[in-house]
Amino acid sequence: MPLYDCTHRIETGTLTYPGDPDVSLSSHATHEADGYEVTALELGSHAGTHVDAPRHTEPDGRTLGSYGIDRFRFDARIVDCGDVGAREAIPPDVVPETDAELLAFRTGWDDHWGTERYLDHPYLDSETARRCVEGGHHVATDTLNPDPTPTERADSDEPPGVPAHHALLGAERLIIENLTGLERLPRRVTLHAYPLAIDADGAPIRAVAETDAEPDDPTDA
Repeated sequence: MPLYDCTHRIETGTLTYPGDPDVSLSSHATHEADGYEVTALELGSHAGTHVDAPRHTEPDGRTLGSYGIDRFRFDARIVDCGDVGAREAIPPDVVPETDAELLAFRTGWDDHWGTERYLDHPYLDSETARRCVEGGHHVATDTLNPDPTPTERADSDEPPGVPAHHALLGAERLIIENLTGLERLPRRVTLHAYPLAIDADGAPIRAVAETDAEPDDPTDA
């Protein structure tokens, strides 16, 4: 089956959630000086394309180490949200009737990756997050955050805090953030999203979609 890489590359200066650790890749050893090459990595657990475990926002929530590796292979349904604009809420009526394990909300905001515009992404309405929980769905998005990211451009009517995170992670629904390239995919894929083997609140992943359907396949199942 064809494989589609849906992962942003981790580089020095990779955009992160405001206040999170900076990302840095630097030379630790070189062929010229040491006879081999090693790169030193500095990054937070939520850098780049990554998965949130419940512990991220829930004090008693599960960490990544409590899940088996098979939990990070998802039967996923792509949800088109391309008509939702900057700092607008994704409405609950976009949530489809589906038996998919995970809903991947495609906003197209990955086009702004690496720019300040990326922080002004659409976000899940609280009712939208609740419907995902009721449907038993994990959630993925091609944005920095399923909640509004605080900036000086925030609207006064945006929900404070991280209500979508609490709704989803509080119900042990995993959250995948910063996907890219979802426009290449059909509506139904297998999403492989394996985190680093750390027992933490989250970790970078290599997100790969697997499918034998065409990108314009109208199947909703």
